[in-house]
Amino acid sequence: MISKTRENLIEKGLFITAIFSIIAILLIITFIFREGIPILQDYGVINFIFGMDWAPSDGKYGVFTMIVGSICITLLSLAIAVPLSILCAIFMAEVAPEIMRKILKPVIETLAAIPSVVYGFFGLIVLVPYVRTNIGGTGFGMLTAALILTVMIMPTIISVSEDAIRSVPLEYKEASLALGATHWQTIRKVIFPAAIPGIITSIILGMGRAIGETLAVIMVAGNVTQIPSSILDPVRALTSNIALEMGYATGLHYSALFGTAIILFALIMVLLVVANYFHYKKKVVIGGGYL
Repeated sequence: MISKTRENLIEKGLFITAIFSIIAILLIITFIFREGIPILQDYGVINFIFGMDWAPSDGKYGVFTMIVGSICITLLSLAIAVPLSILCAIFMAEVAPEIMRKILKPVIETLAAIPSVVYGFFGLIVLVPYVRTNIGGTGFGMLTAALILTVMIMPTIISVSEDAIRSVPLEYKEASLALGATHWQTIRKVIFPAAIPGIITSIILGMGRAIGETLAVIMVAGNVTQIPSSILDPVRALTSNIALEMGYATGLHYSALFGTAIILFALIMVLLVVANYFHYKKKVVIGGGYL
């Protein structure tokens, strides 16, 4: 009787916590939309989203260059981080000796806990001069920001991907090896395809961190509102725009920064829907659940 009462209390406590979390998120979203709606009404949705000029002192609030900047930085960082992270996850899950895995895993998890300002300083002191000297440009640009984000999102993708690979039922591997496949063929043809849903989830998490990162990007991206013609050009991300100007913005300028947050929110939702579509399309059904 006491055990059942305790179980009911735990269930109700979890339910209340979940409801509180949902309400808090809805309140934040409502506040952002309430503050951002005036710029969409006064300046126009089309002009705001597709406008090429951001000059608040002249009454120009176009954010299209920053939308392009955010997407370019995110995609370039994912293009570098995803293959490296997946190969590292496969190595840790299937190839590395147990002792090496015990060393690598905490090291990689520690990288995920380093504050973004530390990564920003590293980029400012090391990567910017290196890119300027050896590749070209001023060093402040899309490539440098993408390299920093690559280092920041790799721990997340590696950890979740490794867990996904290790969660593939052992019977899959044993059956493949029993049929005469080599270890590498088993990884490529059996284990990796079965782990794809979990790997896609890791990419979604990495993408979310990349597109939402602010401080490190501000320090190395150059923060110029323009459409980049090369990966060395400086760009400004949506998050950077909010952080750089919120401290002194008033009136319509203030509302425009919340409008920028609305665009960022919508952009993340679109990317999440696309990623989740591929996640569920590739899921592997086993018994009553799926990998």
